[in-house]
Amino acid sequence: MTTAHTTTDNKAVVQQALAALLASGDVDALASVLTDDFVHHRPDASAGKEEWLAAVRAAYGHIAGMQVDVGHMLADGDLVMLHSRRRLPEGGPEITVVDIWRFAGGRIAEAWEIIEPTAEAAAHMAWWALPA
Repeated sequence: MTTAHTTTDNKAVVQQALAALLASGDVDALASVLTDDFVHHRPDASAGKEEWLAAVRAAYGHIAGMQVDVGHMLADGDLVMLHSRRRLPEGGPEITVVDIWRFAGGRIAEAWEIIEPTAEAAAHMAWWALPA
């Protein structure tokens, strides 16, 4: 018999995996909550589970000690969304990030990520100013 996961369960999975990664660099904490056919999407590329985990492992050296300030964490059905601001250690730049995770069977099956350097946000609004 399969146990249905609630939005609260899904939200807790994200919170626990993120906390483990930030506290100790435990990439395996992420691996254990991903489905085998997990796909990570960004506007510029997509990656499968092993490729994405390898990228996280490679990046961890310079993101260790990163400060994450969660603005919003919302869960609805099989989706969890996290809006956060992240700052690299030693005065590194701040980025604003939106992550969306889709769950299947209690594990993360798909993720979408949008990252914007916070200092560049105003410049990125220029495309709204279309000529009349």
